[in-house]
Amino acid sequence: MSSAIETEIKFRIENISALSAGLPSLGFQLITPRTHEMNTLFDLPGRPLRKKGSLLRLRKYGDRWIVTFKARARLGRHKSRKEIETPVQDGVAMTAILESVGFSPMFSYEKFRTEWADGHGHLVIDETPIGNFGEIEGPARWIDSTAGRLAIKPAQYITDSYSVLFLKWKRRTHSKAKHMLFAHVRG
Repeated sequence: MSSAIETEIKFRIENISALSAGLPSLGFQLITPRTHEMNTLFDLPGRPLRKKGSLLRLRKYGDRWIVTFKARARLGRHKSRKEIETPVQDGVAMTAILESVGFSPMFSYEKFRTEWADGHGHLVIDETPIGNFGEIEGPARWIDSTAGRLAIKPAQYITDSYSVLFLKWKRRTHSKAKHMLFAHVRG
């Protein structure tokens, strides 16, 4: 089990190939090549987790399953929040357990993720149904330094979750999609 304070920002990516090509010269090494990721957020009736700004997520990343709890985020220049996560051997069984104790799946989102690291933090590239985003996660100073080396200005920092980004995208596009899934958004 891993418990930590997660500090991160997101940013929009215009050119994944150009970003990826420049990362080795900045000291980054590829940790995980492009891998499909499926996420489901769970909550109880009345959505108490959502109301207090927390989430319970079950993620399938390649062939690995991970269950994660995230507490309410502290927002400022970066987003910071307590995160507790642990691997799960059987995601289907974990879903059945969650549903058996009253949780229901509320929102699903998918992406293709590529992970890079430099020994101080992580930079991930997410290809989502609503656009391409990067996440820089690590100590706040390192985030700002890394963003600067990538020519990302603080005004370009995004602290929204993918569910909030999806809701903003739906308002902008008038989409009826209920989940941030490639088949729902493009279909």
